[in-house]
Amino acid sequence: MYKNSIYESSQIIENYYSVIENMKSTAKQANRDPQSVNLIVVTKTYSIESIMPLIEIGHRHFGENRVQEASDKWAELIKSYPDIKLHLIGHLQTNKTKKALEIFNTIHSIDSLKLINEVNKNMNNQDIRSKQFFLELNLGNEIQKNGILVRDLPNIMSVLTKDIEFCCEGYMCIPPFDQEPSPYFALLKKIADENKVTHTSMGMSSDYQKAIEFGSTFIRVGSQIFGKRV
Repeated sequence: MYKNSIYESSQIIENYYSVIENMKSTAKQANRDPQSVNLIVVTKTYSIESIMPLIEIGHRHFGENRVQEASDKWAELIKSYPDIKLHLIGHLQTNKTKKALEIFNTIHSIDSLKLINEVNKNMNNQDIRSKQFFLELNLGNEIQKNGILVRDLPNIMSVLTKDIEFCCEGYMCIPPFDQEPSPYFALLKKIADENKVTHTSMGMSSDYQKAIEFGSTFIRVGSQIFGKRV
């Protein structure tokens, strides 16, 4: 069901430390504290065998796209490594909200008021792990993508200031695939600052250094560590 990395364990670890060094140097060049940038290692479709080398050297932040895959893959591992932090970075279907809240520490892809309300309905569930929520913004107005349009954000932020338990701690974006990402990173940071939102989740394997330059606090890197999915 899952794929092994094209790399041996030693190469996965080498790739990981290369990303860490790039993160540190880029942050310093941008006059940022390197500790302010969190690396989410994206493990979607990859096997536990490929992920274990990183767990064993102490990495703890991992990202998955699908609720069921995360449940199947991580449920037992979390019992052995309770300090692992799982991040949902893919689209969340409303009917899977309860299960997602029980698996993930952070959900980066809240993309509608309907989903916000569904999260709120389940916040009193004693089994939930989720403590941190990001709104996903569709900055490129791409009809094929999920995400809140910029023009709709003020209304949603207004709702969140009222009697609602959902706490938005960050914004997430995925720039259009065929465009220079920097303007979108700059826009997300600007919107976050205007709304006094602490975190931005932006930057992937191909552009994470640019994202750090524009203030990203969570970057999501998979193929730079495990190799391209084939």
